[in-house]
Amino acid sequence: MTIEIARADDVAGGEEILADDALAFVEELHHRFDARRRERLEARRERRDRIARGEERLGFLAETADVRSGDWSVPPPPPALVDRRVEITGPAAPAKMAINALNSGARVWLADLEDACSPTWANIVGSIRNLRDAARGTLAFTSPEGKEYALRDDIRRPTVVTRPRGWHLPEKHVLVDGERASASLVDFGLHAFHTAQLLIDRGDAPFYYLPKLESHLEARLWNDVFSFAEERMSLAPGTIRATVLIETIPAAFEMDEILYELRDHASGLNAGRWDYLFSIIKVFRDAGPEFVVPDRASVAMTAPFMRAYTELLVKTCHRRGAVAMGGMAAFVPNRADPEATAVAFEKVRADKAREADDGFDGSWVAHPDLVPVCREVFDGVLGDRPNQLDRQRPEVEVSAAELLDVAATGGQVTEAGLRTNLSVAVAYLAVWLSGNGAVALHSLMEDAATAEISRSQVWQQLRHETVLADSGRRLTPALVREVLDDEVAALRADVPPDRFTAHYEPAARLVADLCLADEYVDFLTLPAYELLE
Repeated sequence: MTIEIARADDVAGGEEILADDALAFVEELHHRFDARRRERLEARRERRDRIARGEERLGFLAETADVRSGDWSVPPPPPALVDRRVEITGPAAPAKMAINALNSGARVWLADLEDACSPTWANIVGSIRNLRDAARGTLAFTSPEGKEYALRDDIRRPTVVTRPRGWHLPEKHVLVDGERASASLVDFGLHAFHTAQLLIDRGDAPFYYLPKLESHLEARLWNDVFSFAEERMSLAPGTIRATVLIETIPAAFEMDEILYELRDHASGLNAGRWDYLFSIIKVFRDAGPEFVVPDRASVAMTAPFMRAYTELLVKTCHRRGAVAMGGMAAFVPNRADPEATAVAFEKVRADKAREADDGFDGSWVAHPDLVPVCREVFDGVLGDRPNQLDRQRPEVEVSAAELLDVAATGGQVTEAGLRTNLSVAVAYLAVWLSGNGAVALHSLMEDAATAEISRSQVWQQLRHETVLADSGRRLTPALVREVLDDEVAALRADVPPDRFTAHYEPAARLVADLCLADEYVDFLTLPAYELLE
């Protein structure tokens, strides 16, 4: 083999998960598909440059008009994915969090190796090990204090849908021919190799959420990966099924095409709201002031451009026989403040009611306490039906201008929002550097997407020299440094000194570099990854 890995005995379960036959499969995936992956990433960069130069304007593709107008559909959902009225999201490592998700009562667990996972080698290998053991029904954990966690047998456990890392991310612990392997292919290859037959034997199958796609050609690449894997593992064509997160603005214009390219492997689309907002800022970061996004807290799903996006997603999915999944309820209950928790629950209920009324077939929550809230709302609309695929939404017509109408959002850019952005970016990134990819901050479950929004807003607002509505001050590099110093000092007061030095100081340096850089960095997780072991 020409594949090299970090020592298998460096991580728990490594000798099994990183066995020679599993690595041979990953190596085969790399040789067949990595060159195309790199081509697609270069195509992303070239398109973004054309948009920045005014040579291209995002819109529905003329060359695929026949796909959008054609009479075709994806296959019906497999039995395990017919009813997805409530899905819980979270990392697949540590084992305690995986077990809590599997015992939550949700219909589906999005087992996340991407935005909610800090991609340490131990976390990646541990996630695959936990998912294999979950497929076996043997996943268990005993805490250092002696508390035992095990899978419940008295409830229907969620169907597992695994989210591998995006096409843009590398895996530095796996080298093929001396080059870093694609994190997507490592995650998919190890997971499929170790779990596919186990899941099929249980009546499930290997199901995936595909993140951060920017074009139907990237979906075509995944489809070819799935087809090859099915042939290689002697699985029936169409066994592997995928739900695509529509969480980039380019992908919003290619929903039909993405489903079409996945063909028999498609099962649905999801409205990944926070990454979608990040993508809009990123793509239009140096466009006119009409694309400057106000404080994140003021960008509701009722904003015109967000409504256009979600309405189009439901219509597209149901027209093609695919399920439409709603966005994240990121609230984390605060048991010390029942009054605030009750208010937040009502906000979550209203958000889920809007999605159910719009025709979504289910939605996401980030905490087990929200599973009953989401289920109650969708039960009220669905009744005994498993989904709303029969609701076609022919009245919905969405134009390119509506998808791009950020200016109609309302809201303001404020110094309070700047402070929140810098505080969240540093606090989240510090926890990420410590090996945890999902953290509760200010009663919200934050992941990489919200950190990306935070630092991207600061970069965009600096580029436009935005005047802050509450203080009247113009945003400058000096003001960013001043506010960042204030927020880091506040965080220092709440963190043990050794932890602050190990994680918060490098996080603060990286956030400063990202926000103040002359050239925008496409993903904060790329430079941050170099700081991980």
